[in-house]
Amino acid sequence: MLPIAIGCDDAATALKDILVDFLRKKGLAVKDYSDTGELYPDIAVHLAEQIVNGEHERGILLCGTGIGMCISANKVPGIRAALCHDNYSAERARKSNNAQIITLGARVIGAELAKSIVASWLESEFEAGGSAPKVDRISYYENKFLDGAGSR
Repeated sequence: MLPIAIGCDDAATALKDILVDFLRKKGLAVKDYSDTGELYPDIAVHLAEQIVNGEHERGILLCGTGIGMCISANKVPGIRAALCHDNYSAERARKSNNAQIITLGARVIGAELAKSIVASWLESEFEAGGSAPKVDRISYYENKFLDGAGSR
């Protein structure tokens, strides 16, 4: 398995450190994209690009709420990032939406819940089935707007 990518802004450094330790104790390799001195959109986009380029299969992004990281990562074509604040959402993000990135809010959830959410997400795989046409449709619209045909 490729290393898990992780990145955070200054509001989430403590939670990121806890999650890196948690992941390593589970025997997973981790690549940290946080300590670049960049703004969180730069960190999110850089991490997302590494996933699209095949350097990582999955990534975790953290900021104060998780919202800014999620919005930023989703600007990268081919990325599906999901903001998760509970285990069920994390599981469904992967199983139904094939999300390669989850984002978490360090000011919204505590460390134990964050570890549990990450574990739920990592243990889940895309189930395709009835969700595959929906994920395909997301990709369709992404490509439509990239091609410029989707402007109104």
